[in-house]
Formats: sequence, C-alpha cells, structure tokens
Amino acid sequence: MDHPNRRNHPWRRQKSRLEVRLKGTLRRLKIGASDSDTTNGGFQPGRGMYGMKNRRETGASEDLDVFARTVIGDLQAPRPRVFWSDLVATAFVGWSAFAVAVATPPNAVLMPVASMAAALALYRGLCFIHELTHLRRGSIPGFEIAWNLVFGVPLLLPSFTYIGVHQSHHNLSTYGTSDDPEYLPFARSRSLIVLFALHASLVTPLALLVRFLVMAPVGLLWPRFHHWLEMHASSFAMNMRYRRVVTSAISRTIRVWEGIALAFWAIVLVGTWYRVLPMRVFPVWYFIVALISFVNTARVLGAHAYESDGTPRNRLGQLADSLDTPGGPWSELWAPVGLRYHAMHHFFPGIPYHNLGVAYRRLMQALPENSMYRESTSPSLPWSLRQLHAKARRFAAGAR
Repeated sequence: MDHPNRRNHPWRRQKSRLEVRLKGTLRRLKIGASDSDTTNGGFQPGRGMYGMKNRRETGASEDLDVFARTVIGDLQAPRPRVFWSDLVATAFVGWSAFAVAVATPPNAVLMPVASMAAALALYRGLCFIHELTHLRRGSIPGFEIAWNLVFGVPLLLPSFTYIGVHQSHHNLSTYGTSDDPEYLPFARSRSLIVLFALHASLVTPLALLVRFLVMAPVGLLWPRFHHWLEMHASSFAMNMRYRRVVTSAISRTIRVWEGIALAFWAIVLVGTWYRVLPMRVFPVWYFIVALISFVNTARVLGAHAYESDGTPRNRLGQLADSLDTPGGPWSELWAPVGLRYHAMHHFFPGIPYHNLGVAYRRLMQALPENSMYRESTSPSLPWSLRQLHAKARRFAAGAR
C-alpha cells in the first residue's frame, strides 16, 4: 500500500488529472512515429536529421510538444538556493585548487593533479554563463554580478560576451545559419573540425589576454576603436562571420566590466611586481584556461550533429540536430551545469540546469519506444565525436 503522502504527491495528482489527455496524445505520437520514414522524417545519430515533410509529421511534432509540456511543465522554475550553493562550492574548490597549483613546484606530482582539479572546477563555474543567458532578469538577484566577480573577471570571460549572443543560437530564424554564433558545418569538413579544435584549445587563452588587457584600454581611450571591439571582439562565438547588434546599454555594460577586469588584473600585476604573488600565477592561469578550452571544445563538437544546410529550423528541427549525452558521473565533468542534456535544452530552453536530468528521465520513461526524441540520445562523447568525423569524411569522399 502506498503511503498517503506519496498518493498525494503533486506529481501524482498532476499525472492523474492529465491521464486522459496524455493517453490520447501518446496514441497520436505512436501513430506519427510509426508512419514517419526514418530516411525522410526521423533522425538517427550519425545518419542525418530532417525537417517536417508533411502535415501528419507536423501534427506529431505538435503532439510531442504538448505531451512533453504535460510531463515536465512543472520544472521551469529556477531554485536560487541551488544556484548560490553550487556557485560558492564550485568557486571554493576551483580557486583552492588553483592556489595549490601555483604554490606547488612544477616537477611535483601534485602540480598536474591540482591543475586538472582547478580546470574542471573553474570550467564548471564558467559554464554558469550559459544559465545566465536563460535566467529571467531578477529571478536570482545579484547572481550575475557575483558570477562575474568570481569567474568572469578572473578568467577574462565576463557575462556580456554571452548574454545577448547565445540567444541567436536558439532563435528559430538564425539557428544553424550564418547568423548563428555557435554553429559551423562540421559534418561537411574534417579540416574545419581540426582547425576549430586547435584554435579553440590553444589560441583562446592568448586571445582573451590580448582582448581584455591590451585592446580594452586602447578602446576605452579611442571610442571608434571600441565600437569596432564591441561588434567584432566582444562575443564568445565560434562563427567568425557573426556580428552582434550593440545597443547603448550593451556598450555601457561592456565598458563597465572592461574597467573592472583591468582593475583586477592591475592588482594581480602589482602583486607579482612586489612579490606578494609568484610569477608562476600567469603560466598556471594560461595552462588551466587552455585545459578548460580543450574540454569545452570537445563538448561543443559533441553537442550537435552539425548537419544544417544553412536554412532556419523549427524547434523540432533543432531537437533533431542536437544530442543528449546523459552518460555516467564523469559526463558531469566535461558537460557540467546541465550541458549534457543539450537536445532537451534546445527543445525547452527555459528549464534550469538542476531540472534537466529530471526532465530527461521523465520523458524517457513516458515516451513510446519509437519516439523521435529517443533518437537524440548519444551513448557517449567519444561516440558523438567519431560519428561527426565519419560524416565529415563521407561528405569529403562524396564531393570528390
């Protein structure tokens, strides 16, 4: 017999109220999925994803949306206590490990261990920038400022580089197009994959140092040059053709955080000059940021199938081009803060990171076996990377 509290649990009451509606939607989902041709209307990882071809498939996509909302509609609200406790704990672990790496001799065994721990923890902290772009303003007061002071400024990636930019990666009119800052046709080019991996992993730390410690002070004194920086060098994007729209409010925000970053790094430089801080802080910082960039590069390459032909995609098209990689506990290291549930995130971008795993498990339990959503799950990151490389190789062979 169930405990009374379990019978009265909100989720059970909700399920009971919607039972009839869910059964009808589930029946239509099964019909739509069984009638769709996997070579024209479905998606198999590594084989391709396609848009809606007919009215029946469009109806099935609407049913999937309705069904999903009834199952996970209660998971949209962020929990401030989770955000703040995660931020504080991550910052403590990351910067403590960083301090150990700086204080440890380079030839000591502890040095690489501390550096790796610092890189993974600080990477997790940096990934909160993704959550900042999706949080409604004022939903967690002070969180963006705190994040900038703890992670954005020390690691030279303030929130303005992503807020107002990442939204174009979700927009139905720009996803997968030349106006998407976070999308490149990797499935069509092995050389593009290699160039992106090398550039993002090795050049990113140097580019951040030049942008914020060399170019920023010049721009603050030369308004015309600063306007160029705002458009061309103030977005965390891998699509070099992307140009952000800069309003006067965004321009002021950029200037404020550039000034704060310059002040912070000036204090660090003065500290090393007077030997309060060891000079090793700079090479350790560079090495750790390079490690962060390497891990993030692998994650980005495994987040999508990258088969867009440059035309806009609807929500279901974005879902078909995106991948969930639930994996094991180690997946939280390379894709923290909910980023391993990337297909789920693209279908429901408003779900906060701490609820994405719950949402994924609910849908996987409720959806039929032949549901399109199930086909967006990847067994592992290496599998996704191998599939991407294989597609690029096949495309190159076919182009000859």
